[in-house]
Amino acid sequence: MNLRKIGAGVGLLLLTAIGGCEHYYMVQDPTGGKTFYTQKLDQKDSGAVVFKDMVTGQQVTLQNSAVKEVPKTELPPGAVK
Repeated sequence: MNLRKIGAGVGLLLLTAIGGCEHYYMVQDPTGGKTFYTQKLDQKDSGAVVFKDMVTGQQVTLQNSAVKEVPKTELPPGAVK
């Protein structure tokens, strides 16, 4: 067996697995009691988080929030189109 081919195959498999990983976040607003879902968060120097809500499509900025990574299966209906 050619070890280079095996190594290249394993490397390609790992890159595909890593590249295919999607991250989803549940962001809770403790003051307003709302829950949002997003794939990308931007944390500002002030501590605020900015993101696009997956359900409404609106840009949201929260000064105080609780963020938790969740699997795709925990997303609400309509979050992933």
